[in-house]
Amino acid sequence: MSGPTLVIELAEPLSPAVLGEFRALMVGLSSSFDEKRPGVGDEGLFEAEHADEPEVEAVLGFRPTHAVNVSACCNGGIDHVATALLTAAVMDVIGGVAKAELLDGQVPVVAGLPGVLGIADDDWTVLGTAEFLRAWAGHPAFRLLK
Repeated sequence: MSGPTLVIELAEPLSPAVLGEFRALMVGLSSSFDEKRPGVGDEGLFEAEHADEPEVEAVLGFRPTHAVNVSACCNGGIDHVATALLTAAVMDVIGGVAKAELLDGQVPVVAGLPGVLGIADDDWTVLGTAEFLRAWAGHPAFRLLK
């Protein structure tokens, strides 16, 4: 079963100190925590996912070099809220910009929220801060794309 995913785009690798803070956050929030691949990713996959996003890069003001994905493997409303709030908590520690795919008709819902940095990809992607994610999660029409 798949569920919602949010992406935190980063302009550079995380420092060892920030990685330590991130690990501490995950340990504190989790009933168990296991890091199988510390800091290792698939560069080819990352490049392919970011290859045709010039509009996103223009809004971000940088070309992402790293990303952190926050996903839920369930699809209830509470799972969407938890995913958004967890992503905001992670961003408080590591920084970055949240990238979320939008459902059809969601632009009017998100456009006026605090922390929105821009909307890209023909109104299918919103980029924002942790403040944006918290505001959106509290909106009655909030829903992430599954």
